[in-house]
Amino acid sequence: MAYSLVIFDLDGTLIDSEADLASSVNATLHFMGRDPLPASQVASYVGNGAPVLMRRALGAEASEPDVARALDYFIRYYHQHCLDQTTLYPGTREMLDALHAADRRLAILTNKPVRISHRIVEGLGLKEHFFEVYGGNSFEQKKPHPIGIERLLETTGLPQALTLMVGDSGVDVETARNAGVAACGVTFGLSPGTVRAASPDYLIDAMPELTPIVLA
Repeated sequence: MAYSLVIFDLDGTLIDSEADLASSVNATLHFMGRDPLPASQVASYVGNGAPVLMRRALGAEASEPDVARALDYFIRYYHQHCLDQTTLYPGTREMLDALHAADRRLAILTNKPVRISHRIVEGLGLKEHFFEVYGGNSFEQKKPHPIGIERLLETTGLPQALTLMVGDSGVDVETARNAGVAACGVTFGLSPGTVRAASPDYLIDAMPELTPIVLA
């Protein structure tokens, strides 16, 4: 079936942000007097928001004041460096152009801080494609809570049956299920293992594969 509203995750879905996230986390660890982590390990910590990312990077033994101090530094540092190496995944711009031209309503729902999310979207020249960008601090609850999708459904007046959530992790699939909408997983992102395990309605290996799903 065709979909009228398509909601995208950001990291690992539309953008390859692994290098900038890893360098920002490691800059924060250096600030906190800690050793750096491999980029792949940092990537495995992404998906549940910046506070959880900092808690995972610092380890369970870190105090809450230390996590808060690290989080403040990370947000400020990453805001300045979030576009150093971050790029769109191959075929993403063309896919977004095609869906936008076909009058599909496009939105972003990420657990990344909303101010940084807006900066990335604007910096990559995608502002005109999306009618809304929601981040991890846009609501009291983050994904997998369905509040973000529910708000987008209210805004557009579109039904659940015509809505598709696209993401790279099990969190995104769970969010879609909690909101009663279809889920499409991508296998090229930061959490391919978790998205496969969540058994989304669709699974794609490259962004151009999404276009016929939405426009079917």
